[in-house]
Amino acid sequence: MKLKTFAKVAMIAAVYTTVSLALAPISYGPIQIRIAEALTLLPLIYMPSIWGVTLGCFLTNLIGAMMSINPTGVLDVFVGTAATLLAAVCTYELRNLKVKGFPLLSVLMPVIFNFILVGIELGCLYFPNNILFGSLLSGAEVAAGELVSVAAGWFAVKALKKTNIFID
Repeated sequence: MKLKTFAKVAMIAAVYTTVSLALAPISYGPIQIRIAEALTLLPLIYMPSIWGVTLGCFLTNLIGAMMSINPTGVLDVFVGTAATLLAAVCTYELRNLKVKGFPLLSVLMPVIFNFILVGIELGCLYFPNNILFGSLLSGAEVAAGELVSVAAGWFAVKALKKTNIFID
């Protein structure tokens, strides 16, 4: 990896982590809007950003667990980070599949993976007597917040695409 690319990946991770921690009250828990998840759409225009958002999510969840501001604790370091990694990879892989010029499947990947993985995580933690119901309810709550984030991410990506910031 070129130093310039490495620096951009590190900056993406730093922005993700900083935004998530600065907005900690809404970044964690059963009802969350993690604004930094807007960055999961960066793979639409810059493949190495997959590693930046994944590292940012990992650090956010780890620091949150260590500071006891992430109620799901260390489990989220693995589950939440996996959801972000899978979403970012699929966003990149599906970027050329478009519906009327819009990469709908790519944009929905963060919503879908967080609905499933984080929904199950929260369902197991908060609804141990009814994991299916808890997973669906928690997944829907997380997906709603994720929709807000990816909507912001779509506009950010459109604006960033017009710059030369992601040309190595």
